[in-house]
Amino acid sequence: MTPQFETVDGRSVPAVTADQMREVDRVAVEEVGLALLQMMEHAGRNLAEVAREVADGGHVVVLAGDGGNGGGGICAARHLANGGADVTLVLDRDADELTGAAARQRRILAATDANVVAAADATQTEVAAAHIRDAAVVVDALVGYGLSGALRGTAASLAEATLDAAHVVSLDVPSGMDATTGETPGVAVEPDTTLTLALPKTGLTAATAGDLVLADIGIPRGVYDELDIDYRDPFAGARRVWLRIR
Repeated sequence: MTPQFETVDGRSVPAVTADQMREVDRVAVEEVGLALLQMMEHAGRNLAEVAREVADGGHVVVLAGDGGNGGGGICAARHLANGGADVTLVLDRDADELTGAAARQRRILAATDANVVAAADATQTEVAAAHIRDAAVVVDALVGYGLSGALRGTAASLAEATLDAAHVVSLDVPSGMDATTGETPGVAVEPDTTLTLALPKTGLTAATAGDLVLADIGIPRGVYDELDIDYRDPFAGARRVWLRIR
C-alpha cells in the first residue's frame, strides 16, 4: 500500500515513483527549459540549511557520490562552507572520476576552504569513517532515486559507517533504499531526517525516512500538469515544509 503524505497543516501531497520522478526531471529540463544546475542549487541550499540547523555549530560531514544526488550534496557542502560551517566533504571516489554536474559542483567547491576526503581506497575509507563518527551531523548524498540493486564498494562502506553517526540527514531518499518500493537489497542508510525533493517518493515511510521534509527545487506547476500529476502547491511561499506520513 502506497503511503499517504500531507503537510503538518493537512494539505495532501502526491507521491511519485522513481520512474515518474525521472519524467518530472526530463520534462522540466527538456521541455520547460529548467536547468539541472538550477534545481541542484535549490536542493543544495535547502540541504545545507537543514544540516546547519541540526549541527548547531558542530562538524558537518557530507557524503557524496556522482550524479544528481552527489552534486546536490557537494553544492550543500559549498553553502555550508560559505556560511562558516566546519564541513568535510567525503567523496566515494577520486575527484577526477566525478562527471557532469557533480564534477562541476566539485570545481566550484574548490574555491572554498571545505576539507575534502576522497575515499578511493581502504585507508581513506577509514579516515572517512572516523570523520563520520565524530560529526554532529552526517549528510547522505551518495545515491538518489536512480539506485538499481544493492550499494556496492565504497558507497556501501560509507553507508554502513553512518550507522554509528550522531544524526544523519539523507538527500531525497536514503542511500541503499529503492525509491519506489522502500526495499533495501543490501546495506542502507538509516536517516534521522530525509529532505526529499519536489515530491515525496513512494518508498518513503516513517520507518525508512525518519522525519520527512519536502524541499522546493523550483519545478513549475506546468511540469506536473503535463504528466497528469494532481499537484497542489504545498509550499505556500516557503522553501521547504515538514510532512506527515499516513
